[in-house]
Amino acid sequence: MKIAFFTDAYLDITGGVQTAVEAQKRTLENLGHTIYLFTPGFKRTDMQIKQLEKQNIFVVPTCKFLFRGIIPVARRPRVIERWVLKRHPEIKDFDICHIHYEGGCSIAGVRLARKFNIPVVQTMHGREDVGLESLIPFGLRSFVGSSLNCFHSWYLPHKTKVKKDNFLAPTRARAKMWSLMVNHANQADLVLTPSEHFQKKLIHYGVKRPMAVLPNGVADERFEKVETRSLRTDEPMRIIWHNRVSSEKRLMPFLEALSLAGGNYVMDVFGDGNELKKARRLVKRFKMSVKLHGATSFDRLIGKLRESHLDVLTSYNYDTFGMTLIEAEVAGVPVFFCDPDMEEIAAPGGYVKSNGADAKSMAEALKDLVAHPERIEKMSAAMLKHRNEVRQSERVQMLLGYYQKVIKKG
Repeated sequence: MKIAFFTDAYLDITGGVQTAVEAQKRTLENLGHTIYLFTPGFKRTDMQIKQLEKQNIFVVPTCKFLFRGIIPVARRPRVIERWVLKRHPEIKDFDICHIHYEGGCSIAGVRLARKFNIPVVQTMHGREDVGLESLIPFGLRSFVGSSLNCFHSWYLPHKTKVKKDNFLAPTRARAKMWSLMVNHANQADLVLTPSEHFQKKLIHYGVKRPMAVLPNGVADERFEKVETRSLRTDEPMRIIWHNRVSSEKRLMPFLEALSLAGGNYVMDVFGDGNELKKARRLVKRFKMSVKLHGATSFDRLIGKLRESHLDVLTSYNYDTFGMTLIEAEVAGVPVFFCDPDMEEIAAPGGYVKSNGADAKSMAEALKDLVAHPERIEKMSAAMLKHRNEVRQSERVQMLLGYYQKVIKKG
């Protein structure tokens, strides 16, 4: 099968989308399928571009100055369409276009698929409404949300309008981003979501296309033999964080909870983001046993993860899946979270969930865990019991079934 991936989130960033796309691509290729991956990226040498192209990863025209050094942003969809058709005219003969985002490169993928009557599968990965609110200053949010929504509507029809409400669109900016997400999803022949709770939210706001849940998976090569974790009463609890250090991920409230809970612990924080400096100041101020490593590849932190007693994901009403949870599951590490939606993702019996998202509630849950260290071993065993369920090879078999279904309908 020939499959074209279009995503605005892959090169020069780290996160759940990039990890999920990479695992899908590699597993499909191992099964003998041809994958072309189109994505924006920062400037590279000719040699670096050739190395990527050997892996069928193609860097589409990318803005030189917009968000320079932060995230690569694709140029206008029509520019990308012309570029793809000129360099890869064979795209017209592909079996599937799988779209993994909602930006310029992804829009171009939808338009090219429609031009050549290629079935479109769209994975809706994340909550762009919360992302905008977290990254854009307060006074600019409505302007940016409206501008992005308008830009999107120039290229793909917007038949659904999401209005402000008291659910997930309490501001004009967030309503505009929900409009963008919903209208983008409605261009697909099949919409995939990584979780049932996110699917329900998209349906609530107006997605009308056929939908299915396809949870993210962990690459099979990560499944090395690991031992059940246990915590002795005389050793510190080793806590790990490997998410963005940004406001939507909520490291700061967890650090506050850790300072309230006290106890014998050490914590390693792997990740970068707009709150890294703030986190460093707080750790220094309260003399916490926390080391902030900054941006680190998963390959480099995997050893530290396998040594840990507890993995942490304290976002609330944001994550649609939470790759942290299943990466910890494969390593046999219990997880801590406060968002009840994440109970759908975490292995039964393998997690601690606080009764609230505030620092006081999280501190109470941490104190209870410290008082009962034997729970670590029980939760670790539960994680290892279920870990084969998250193998990427299993998830890809589901994905291939969805591909075949949309091809037959076409």
